[in-house]
Amino acid sequence: MSSTQLRVFLLFSAGYFVSYVFRGVNLGFAPLITHDLGLSAADLGLLTSLYFLGFAGAQIPAGVLLDHFGARRVTAATLLFAAAGIWVFGAAHSLQVMMLGRLLIGVGVSVCLGAAFKALAQHFEAARLPLMNGLVMAVGGLGGVMVGTPLTWVLTFAGWRAVCAGLGVLTLVVAGALWTIAPETPQTHRQASLGTQFKGTLHILKSAAFWKAASFSVVTQGVFYAMQSLWVGAWMRDVMGLAPREAAALVSILGFAMMAGCVGFGAAARSLEKRGVSLYAFCGVGMALFVLTQLLIMFGAPLPAGLLWAAYGVFGGTGILSYAVLARHFPAQLTGRVNTTLTLIIFLLIFGFQIGVGAVLSLWPATAGRYPAAAHLAAWSILVALQVLSAIWYVLPGRALAKPVHLQPEQPSDA
Repeated sequence: MSSTQLRVFLLFSAGYFVSYVFRGVNLGFAPLITHDLGLSAADLGLLTSLYFLGFAGAQIPAGVLLDHFGARRVTAATLLFAAAGIWVFGAAHSLQVMMLGRLLIGVGVSVCLGAAFKALAQHFEAARLPLMNGLVMAVGGLGGVMVGTPLTWVLTFAGWRAVCAGLGVLTLVVAGALWTIAPETPQTHRQASLGTQFKGTLHILKSAAFWKAASFSVVTQGVFYAMQSLWVGAWMRDVMGLAPREAAALVSILGFAMMAGCVGFGAAARSLEKRGVSLYAFCGVGMALFVLTQLLIMFGAPLPAGLLWAAYGVFGGTGILSYAVLARHFPAQLTGRVNTTLTLIIFLLIFGFQIGVGAVLSLWPATAGRYPAAAHLAAWSILVALQVLSAIWYVLPGRALAKPVHLQPEQPSDA
């Protein structure tokens, strides 16, 4: 790996790490802000999910901006919104202001994942992308670890508002490093007019190849992140009867397992492709194992809790291989928009699933802030059913991915 490639990997991974911390920080904050503001499960689900709504809503313009101005500039600039958002969130004394802060955070980190994948695609050969994408996801997964036991420990001596202030400073540091140190990515700056690039996004959305590759992954990723960033903690406390520290430890195990899974599946994908196993098929197997793991958790399989939740983390991130699948079927000039369009759909589903779980739980009365096991099982059963339906679409025979997608050349901008 060259020094330029190393800088690309480290700096854009740092951006995604920040994004991931923001994604799951309410997992640790939940008992505190619920107590402070008297929130119901539905309120908490809506508040937390606004991150994903802001993230999703910014994806289409983010993809266009990434392809027009480059990953370095766009990521550094948008992270400023995330810093402002966490400061608003931490200073808020009403649900409405907290919602505004959470929405700003989502907008601010909306390009971090797509920018990382785009920068990697421009600096690494295609055969290495599954592994490099997996490594970026692993660094992000470290953010998932940090919102488990480490955050619980910090909250024993620092208030959640102080943690918000510190996260804002960290975000500014990462933004500054990206702006000053990250290399300029080639063949992105002002390559085409913004209007032409929006047409490219429409081309992606009309593509059968895009929807075929995305079908199973968007649903499994939506479920994984909706649960990991909020509701797994409630499941562990309400259904498994764990104390907050025990639940936080399992959340950290899940995060570490996701890191290992992202790296392991990325490396295995490249190795298996050399033996004739397609990336598409390998990704599908990993996602199917994720669904199986959820069923084992739901039905209380007689296995150690740490093992089950580690499996949840290992297999939960396999759908991310779809980014590498799609990178091989669309022209290079569409890479940013393909990535952000896929991310848009995933995060819209996370938003919907997170609100939906909260709404289902709220159909049952809470006792001392806890919901009955039947409520959690009902919510998760719906999510599993949706994943099974998407899996059927994924495995149905089709010709959409038989050959690469072609696009007429985009005209350079006069600007």
